[in-house]
Amino acid sequence: MDLLIVGCGAVGHKIAVSALQRGVSVNCLVRTEESARRLRESGLDARALDLDLQITAPLDAAGEAQMFYLAPPPPDGRQDPRIQHFLAALPAGSKPRIVYISTTGVYGDCKGAWVDERRPANPQVDRARRRRDAELQLLRWREAVGGEVIILRVAGIYGPGKLPLARLAKQTPMVGEREAPWTNRIHIADLVSVCEAAMAHGRDGECYNVSDGQPGNMRDYFDRVADLFGLPRAPTISLAEGKDQLSAGLLSYLAESRRLDNRKMIEELGISLRYPDLASGLEACRNQS
Repeated sequence: MDLLIVGCGAVGHKIAVSALQRGVSVNCLVRTEESARRLRESGLDARALDLDLQITAPLDAAGEAQMFYLAPPPPDGRQDPRIQHFLAALPAGSKPRIVYISTTGVYGDCKGAWVDERRPANPQVDRARRRRDAELQLLRWREAVGGEVIILRVAGIYGPGKLPLARLAKQTPMVGEREAPWTNRIHIADLVSVCEAAMAHGRDGECYNVSDGQPGNMRDYFDRVADLFGLPRAPTISLAEGKDQLSAGLLSYLAESRRLDNRKMIEELGISLRYPDLASGLEACRNQS
């Protein structure tokens, strides 16, 4: 069975390599020819397609019954025209099974409450509104053509190459623990396993929270990374001071607090996490650095 990966970055590349090792034929779509060339040099079949543009001919994807859609939305706006262009270009009669990586940001600020998949979506910033728009587009497409959709609402991804080391080295400040919100994490290796399990076992039309189930706070996360890698901890500022010193993107994360319930992921997808907490995941990062 052929597999198509749309947006083949760090997560997609790991999924692709794993699939090739199982004898699955893999095709990758990426935005630029440079990215496609790098993937081809690593042994993958890849081509460039700019989803910001309308696609004038049907995609050559009739044989791909399984698809991972990992491409991010555009950086601006409240909608995701990229996934709209992609779905419109699928060949007539094509009914693939699509696993989509979304974000837990679609729940909005939950004031630190525990959140499972029954909680209504309530995105409060544009980056989350774009993801929710993509979810809804996929669900409408599912109803219209009979394809299958599994949505993964993913927490903050960390792992080798995905740690705030540069930020700590520059001594960019961070709010203190008392003002830091609850945050949730998933190691990239576990995310790949969840993606594969969702394709194999996920229920059509369902969404799954993807996290290690051990919420922490953002200050603690930065401090743990600093201590483990021998870097000075970030200077502490108040949230009021942060409004003048921190980026708009980081401030939007600091404005939302929730604790993710991952039991549905564990039970329905049969997941056994390799890194069930931040301590084990960060130690693995240090060993692989």
